[in-house]
Amino acid sequence: MSKILPRNEHSVDRALRVLLGLGLLSLAVAGPKTVWGFVGLVPLVTGLIGSCPLYTVFGLSTCPLPKPRT
Repeated sequence: MSKILPRNEHSVDRALRVLLGLGLLSLAVAGPKTVWGFVGLVPLVTGLIGSCPLYTVFGLSTCPLPKPRT
């Protein structure tokens, strides 16, 4: 599974994605009730699983680098 969805998000990045996703979803439920609020599912899901497909495609990662063993 780590080949398909490698962990590439830092915990701060994940928290911000979850908050952003919940905020956008609240627009679909309690706000102006537009379909655009469901775009919040994307950052919410990527924040919960810890992997962003676009980061994988572009070779990016916000995870801290592992410390080398000495």
